[in-house]
Amino acid sequence: MTMVKAHVSAHELLAGRYRPLDVLHRETNRICWYGEDVSTERPCLLTEIGLPASTDEETALRTAGGVVRMSKTMRVVAPGRIATVVDAMVQDGALWTVTEPVDGVLLGELLAQQGTFDPARAARMGLELLEVLEAAHGEGITHGELSPGQVFVRDDGSVVVTGFGLAGATLAPRLSAPSYASPEQARDERIGPASDLWALGAILYTLVEGRPPFRDRDRPAATLKGVDRLPLRAPVRAGPLTPTLQALLRKNSQERLNRWAVRNALLRVLSEDPGAEPPEEPRQRLRGLPGVAPSRSGRLLIAGTALAVVAVAAVVLTVTKALPGSDSTTTGEAPAPPAPSASASAPAPAPPSPSVSPTPSSSASTPGNRVDESPAAPPTPTPTKSATAGTGLPAGFRVYHSPYGFSLALPKGFKPLATKRQEDLAYRVTFGAAGDPRTLAVTFSKAVGSDAVAVWRDDVEPGLEQHPGYERLGDIRALTYQGHEAADMQWVEEVDGTRVRTFGRGFLIGGGEGYSLRWTTPADDWNDDANQQALKTFLSTFRVPQA
Repeated sequence: MTMVKAHVSAHELLAGRYRPLDVLHRETNRICWYGEDVSTERPCLLTEIGLPASTDEETALRTAGGVVRMSKTMRVVAPGRIATVVDAMVQDGALWTVTEPVDGVLLGELLAQQGTFDPARAARMGLELLEVLEAAHGEGITHGELSPGQVFVRDDGSVVVTGFGLAGATLAPRLSAPSYASPEQARDERIGPASDLWALGAILYTLVEGRPPFRDRDRPAATLKGVDRLPLRAPVRAGPLTPTLQALLRKNSQERLNRWAVRNALLRVLSEDPGAEPPEEPRQRLRGLPGVAPSRSGRLLIAGTALAVVAVAAVVLTVTKALPGSDSTTTGEAPAPPAPSASASAPAPAPPSPSVSPTPSSSASTPGNRVDESPAAPPTPTPTKSATAGTGLPAGFRVYHSPYGFSLALPKGFKPLATKRQEDLAYRVTFGAAGDPRTLAVTFSKAVGSDAVAVWRDDVEPGLEQHPGYERLGDIRALTYQGHEAADMQWVEEVDGTRVRTFGRGFLIGGGEGYSLRWTTPADDWNDDANQQALKTFLSTFRVPQA
């Protein structure tokens, strides 16, 4: 990242390399330019974002670096859907980002050219945007600046989203597009996934009504005040989309639709339109992966806030923070099970690691201590009426052999809900069952560090700390698992108003490669015998591919 001291005006070089040419789009405190990289003679997008006057050089450079890192993460989890930031620098009072050019039209410009969308077309656009948000929320990332000025639309209707990492770069909340800010942003409160869902609702409202739900006023502060205090103007052109808009644009973030409900509602709008075709994008993502059924999920447990929480947010041995960019991803999704019931009670203290004899969580090992728990083979308890005949497994469990080579025993009904793949560098598979709020995620990566504890502490936890209600339970515990260096971490957090609890184990198999397993259940149900038995079975039966 570069600190540019001289003022850069249009047609002058930025950082001695990038030349702004023509303004593409203006928002409050933000200008997007067409530009060129004179060193490569290639086009690019340059975005100028004003920073607070009091910002010191260290803070400015840290902000620039954060934008680039977040872009790399998003490129992995949503390849082809993110305008990748390739460079960032700071000049007097402004952060400049350099983005790869996008083959598409800004959504705001498309709306100005073609007029309002019909409800089915808006619903299809909503599903495209929801897909990107689910991927971001699954990695603990809130966009916080989503608006029609941050969305490019390709000829085939797919979207490319810009602006990740810019939320909070300025002192005032949401200055770039205040009419799309959520009420909690207007009040300068902490934001999360619900704020992005509000922005999604505001965009859908604009598409069908031709204007945002709360109009821009002379001053951003006046616009934000209106967002916070004025009632929603009832949509008149939204038709079957009306209930969804009203539920997304509720002032209280706890009362808004969650992602699963939004997806189901948008799909329902499409199903009720005789001229609408089913979305094709999931089929495009499924190419190249054997054994993954191209069904769609309202619960997309590997992409969304629940993804991070309920499935694999920034998994230990992570696909998102330890890997370079990718343009290959594959997802299979199953019908949506209902969301777990909300719980206001705090969970019980963290239990010991499920694969060792009980000890109080308060005395869990520190990262420097190591416990050997490496069974040479899956345990074979004496068969009883509760065991699956002839297998030594608990009743209803069966051994699943993945196309990727690993195997483990799964409860009845569990199957792959979704698979994400980054070329041959990493993949993750999320397992679940219809009607069951629990999930298990298995991740493999060829690019992890040499310290399993550090991966949790330095790569995973900083993202988790952004999640509502996040609290780690006990220490990150070093251990040996099946002869490999490993580390366990447990935590609780709120997912769309529901408190969930996750146990994660990551382990290194050498050569920079590693796996992780995450088991997530509603927090109130964590200590149920069936949940503890399932976790113990996963850990005792998981087997890596044989060389």
